Amino acid sequence: MDQLTVHLPAERMPQHWYNLQADLNRLPDPPLHPATRKPVGPEDLLPLFPMELIQQEVTAERFVGIPEEVLAVYSLWRPTPLVRARRLEEALETPARIYFKNESVSPPGSHKPNTAVPQAYYNKKEGVERLATETGAGQWGSALSFATNLFGLECTVYMVRVSYFQKPYRRSLMEVWNATVYPSPSDRTETGRRILAESPDSPGSLGIAISEALEDTVSHEGTKYSLGSVLNHVLLHQTIIGLEAREQLKLAGEKRVDVIIGCVGGGSNFAGLAFPFVADKIRGEEIRIVAVEPTASPTLSKGVYAYDFGDTAGMTPLLKMHTLGHDFVPPGIHAGGLRYHGMAPLVSLLYEEGIISVSAIPQLESFEAGVLFARTQGIVPAPETNHAIAQVIREARKCRESGEEKVILFNLSGHGHFDLKAYDEYFAKNLQNFEYPRENVEAAMRRLPRVS
Repeated sequence: MDQLTVHLPAERMPQHWYNLQADLNRLPDPPLHPATRKPVGPEDLLPLFPMELIQQEVTAERFVGIPEEVLAVYSLWRPTPLVRARRLEEALETPARIYFKNESVSPPGSHKPNTAVPQAYYNKKEGVERLATETGAGQWGSALSFATNLFGLECTVYMVRVSYFQKPYRRSLMEVWNATVYPSPSDRTETGRRILAESPDSPGSLGIAISEALEDTVSHEGTKYSLGSVLNHVLLHQTIIGLEAREQLKLAGEKRVDVIIGCVGGGSNFAGLAFPFVADKIRGEEIRIVAVEPTASPTLSKGVYAYDFGDTAGMTPLLKMHTLGHDFVPPGIHAGGLRYHGMAPLVSLLYEEGIISVSAIPQLESFEAGVLFARTQGIVPAPETNHAIAQVIREARKCRESGEEKVILFNLSGHGHFDLKAYDEYFAKNLQNFEYPRENVEAAMRRLPRVS
């Protein structure tokens, strides 16, 4: 039986982003200034972000209009398809109905341009000349390079060193779109030089790369910083995924969805799919929403809910979030986009409130799931997405055992065309599982910034 693909007509593409903060009974604790430990104001963030994004960070409006210029770029690939994974269902012999939102159809191959495009637009509108950023697996770096190229901005990317060499074609893609890419830690910043002096073979981390991008930003006029996850405005832009999915499920004849699944690193693709459905859950619908992370970087399942820096050098505002400690250096697993020490404050709050649950997946199980998906549905998923697929398979097998006909929806957040070396390593049996030790987290907690 062929798979069912649901296309949303172009004229029905959402014209607004959804702001979850408007429907929460409790908001996240405010970001704190890294020096004063007092709540940050707009003037504290202006060196980093344009005013429009600062306003979106704190807005209480339920819906935020998408500018026409952004909609015009979105139309290059949006609305994205919703696909019924019938062949996967048949392989698993499950009565569950499995759907996925295919965000891999964007030009950079992931969900990331949903926020890269508006960030580039708002910066261009305010006269910014260059954006500096970090990237883990390279999906965010390539998305921002794509967006800045379209709006005529320069782009500098600090790419986590282990991914820089693991995924050379991600770097090539960024350079095609006019970006300049450096392995992080690099010798271009004080932070990078200090870390290289202490650890010449450092694999890098997102925290280190963020520090380098921030240092670059504040030391160059005409430059702003751009972040691909974690912050409220980033998650806001991603909600176009879930808004489209709700309409497409209706077109598919589904009256409800039982389980929502997304992988989590900083939280953007998960939030993009899940937040519109979180609103439904708050209003009383019975939906189970599962955030899936690697056992090697278990930010929600083992991290502590506390104020911490978003970067290694302690330059960012302190965020109240689940954290493994800002000096966390992850193992070199291939899911580079999931190797961050912190979780988005909004996602962290939902976990604290019991609105979402978490599952941690070992690396080998994730690749086994990705291979099964590729062999049934034909799409080679990114290593990050493989974690979500592994959880989908777990849920589908439970349905097979219980006979329940649940509707499962997950976000296929990116394709794995630039990650084939990781699949080579998997087939050669060179990959291994890694369980991040709880004692490492406990040690990191003693180094958290003090907040009264």
